[in-house]
Amino acid sequence: MPMNSDNMLGRKDLSLLSRVPAITALFWIVKICTTGMGEAFSDYLNFGLHISPAMLLIGGALALLGALALQFSRKRYVPWSYWLVVVVISIYGTMLADVIGHILRIPFFVSALAYMTLLAITLTLWHRAEGSLSIHKVFTWRREAFYWATVLFTFALGTAVGDMTADTFNWGFLASGLVFIGAILIPAIGYRFFKFNEVFSFWFAYILTRPLGASFADWLSQSKQRGGVGYGTNVISLVLALIIAVLVGVMAIRQKDSRRVELAAVE
Repeated sequence: MPMNSDNMLGRKDLSLLSRVPAITALFWIVKICTTGMGEAFSDYLNFGLHISPAMLLIGGALALLGALALQFSRKRYVPWSYWLVVVVISIYGTMLADVIGHILRIPFFVSALAYMTLLAITLTLWHRAEGSLSIHKVFTWRREAFYWATVLFTFALGTAVGDMTADTFNWGFLASGLVFIGAILIPAIGYRFFKFNEVFSFWFAYILTRPLGASFADWLSQSKQRGGVGYGTNVISLVLALIIAVLVGVMAIRQKDSRRVELAAVE
């Protein structure tokens, strides 16, 4: 039986080689902000600037490929390049969802089922190839490729679910956001008190951050006639972008400090 590469590295060495961030409260805050920004900025490009869907999809695909190329060129986790990919995926995922749901008129429950299937296939292939789905062991390019494919499908699934509650179920933006706040507590409480599986809890919560952030971004940005507050997609996009930039800067500072401590411990 081939030796798992995880066993060849100590825990401290793994932390130094990791290509993705540690899961902290700050991680979840930034993740929710990126989902809200992606929703608002995509709507601004689509409905504010009236850029054609074809141009948005082509431009978004090129931006995503560029961000991924930059991320894969890093030897380890770098906050600004990692979160750049997350932001671009959030924006592009919203564009895809708008085309599929609002232009092609494919029912949201159908697209949600399709994305759920693709997500399950991706996780299955990841586990068969690597023997683990742990996000604490993403230190090779192949594992990171599976990681980003999973992230992409979680965004797509979360987008479809959020659109389904707001539009198909007619709950509106605020009610949908409140429902997703309650839903995201399920994996948090389950993992903390009822020994839910760590991988299941993480990806369950990760999926729900998308409709959670997007619902509140829509509520704040959309007009009062649509059930929103009416601040505008451009304003909400800018505010969330600034918040993300500041928080990622904090992450970068903390990473430098913790890396100094880890390197000293390894030496």
